[in-house]
Amino acid sequence: MLRIRLARRGSKKRPQYRIVVSDSQMGRGGNIVENVGTYEPKPAEAKVELKRERIDYWLSKGASATDTVKSLIKNHSA
Repeated sequence: MLRIRLARRGSKKRPQYRIVVSDSQMGRGGNIVENVGTYEPKPAEAKVELKRERIDYWLSKGASATDTVKSLIKNHSA
């Protein structure tokens, strides 16, 4: 089953996340199917970039989003 989830990057105390589509059974460091956005929570205003058409595509193909990604999509839809 495919999941749309956050993959952590960045250094200590300066997190950056990629929003990725990956196989749910591969674990945190598993193969990434596609990168569909980024999220930087640390600046004064969180910076979110989403590829909405690709997220909608993967959701239509049966991928499920984690709760955090669902809230990012809902709160930062353009």
